[in-house]
Amino acid sequence: MHFKSNHPPCRWAILLAVTFLPATVIAHNVDVDDIQRISSLSGPQLWLYAYLGGKHMVTGYDHVLFLLGVIFYLERMKTVVVFVSLFALGHTITLISGVLSDTNVSPYLVDAVIGFSVAYKGFDNLGGFDMLFGERPNEKVAVFGFGLFHGLGLATKLQELGLSEDGLLPNLIAFNVGVEVGQVLALVAMVLILRLLPAVRKNVTIATTVNSALILAGIALMTYQIGLYMTTA
Repeated sequence: MHFKSNHPPCRWAILLAVTFLPATVIAHNVDVDDIQRISSLSGPQLWLYAYLGGKHMVTGYDHVLFLLGVIFYLERMKTVVVFVSLFALGHTITLISGVLSDTNVSPYLVDAVIGFSVAYKGFDNLGGFDMLFGERPNEKVAVFGFGLFHGLGLATKLQELGLSEDGLLPNLIAFNVGVEVGQVLALVAMVLILRLLPAVRKNVTIATTVNSALILAGIALMTYQIGLYMTTA
């Protein structure tokens, strides 16, 4: 379910976006203590990396906001599973291959695309593409494609840690498993809220506010990261 709304974004959308902004712009930062723990160890550290992956997913607000946009209007659990699996497949591919191949890309530009993905989904949910172009992009392709960038964002942060080559592949797999577990936990919470509070989706004003906030938060993250790229390039 998507709708075309003639309602202007509610002022509460701005408040929500401002609330999320401080967390959103630093969504990929890795805790200093975690960096020290990783840098002091070598060899397979499966539980540690799984924990860090789950922690990073749950506290990675850009991922959570994008997933919120993806599932916002999905009614059936089967459909939720399909879209989330496509997202998971995308970020798994680039997370592991990006680190193993030592792909050298600017983390700021990757995070800017991730910010764009959040704004994109909010705009899509508001029927923006229908209004502008008369049709919407393929949702499954978009979710998978943005999943690739979300995984690349994770890969750029892991590369900055100077991971030990000893046990690298099993540690990456464990990290990715942790990310998936964290993703499931975040999804369960969001699905429960959307199911227990159906008015969140069906009330036009509330739905407009939430998705407008996604657009504003995504634009804020994108602008912030582009600014960092321009000042550090």
